[in-house]
Amino acid sequence: MTLLKSIVVCLVLANAGYFLWARGIAKTPEAPPQVMPTVALKLASESPEVEHAPSTDAGNAATDGSGITGSSGGADAPRADPGDGAKLGLLTNVTRCISVGPFRDVSEAARAATTLRGGGYDPRQRVADGDVWAGVWVYLQLPPSRTAGDQILAKLKAGGIDDALEMPGPNDGSVISLGLYSEPKRAQARVAQAQALGFNPGIADRKRTGNVYWIDIDLKPTDSLLNPADLQGEAGRIVRLEVKGCPVSGAAP
Repeated sequence: MTLLKSIVVCLVLANAGYFLWARGIAKTPEAPPQVMPTVALKLASESPEVEHAPSTDAGNAATDGSGITGSSGGADAPRADPGDGAKLGLLTNVTRCISVGPFRDVSEAARAATTLRGGGYDPRQRVADGDVWAGVWVYLQLPPSRTAGDQILAKLKAGGIDDALEMPGPNDGSVISLGLYSEPKRAQARVAQAQALGFNPGIADRKRTGNVYWIDIDLKPTDSLLNPADLQGEAGRIVRLEVKGCPVSGAAP
C-alpha cells in the first residue's frame, strides 16, 4: 500500500512539472552578459613606444659646429617661395632719382656736374623758377630819425665802410646794408669792422627769386645719398644746397 502511494505522488509531481514547463513559468536560465575589455585612450606623444622610438630622419639630420642638429629634408623643412626670387629682383632693380640744388647760375651747376661725372654719375641739368640763396647779409638797423641815419652813414664811410647804403630790410622798415657775402670769412670781417666802430650789426640769409638750376641723378641700388658739401666749388664758399626726390613729370620742382 505504501508503494502504491509513492507511485501516485511521483506521477502527480511529474504532471505538475510538465504543466509548469508548458506554461512557460519555468524559464531557461539566461547566459551571463559578456564583459567588454576596458580600453584606455592615449595621445601619441604619451605612448612609451613613441617616446623611446628612434627618429626615422636620423640619417637625414645635419649637425653644425655648434652641436645643433637640424633636418636637411622632410615635411618640416622650410620651402622656398617661388616668388621670392622675383621679389629680390624687383628690390635690386629699383632706381632712385634725386635732385641736387638749387644753383645760382649755370657756372655753379656746371662745376657740380663735372664733379659728379668724376664720381661715376650721369647728371642731367635743368632750369626752374624758385628762390636761391644769395649770401649772408650784414646790416644795421636804421634809426627813426633821418638825421641819426645820416650820421651813421657818415661814420661808417669815415671808418672805411664806404659801400654802406640804405635799403629795405628783412622785416618791415629799412636798414643800412653793409654788404652781401658768399664767403664766411668776408662776412665775419665786415661784422668785426662795424663792431670796431661801435655798432652791433645783424646778419641774415639773403635769397633771390628767378631762374635756378638743378641737377638730376639716377642712383644705383648700391649708391648712397649725396652730401651737398661734396659739391663745394670754390674753397671757403658757403653752399646752401639740398637733396630731394626728382619732380614728377609735369609737376613743379
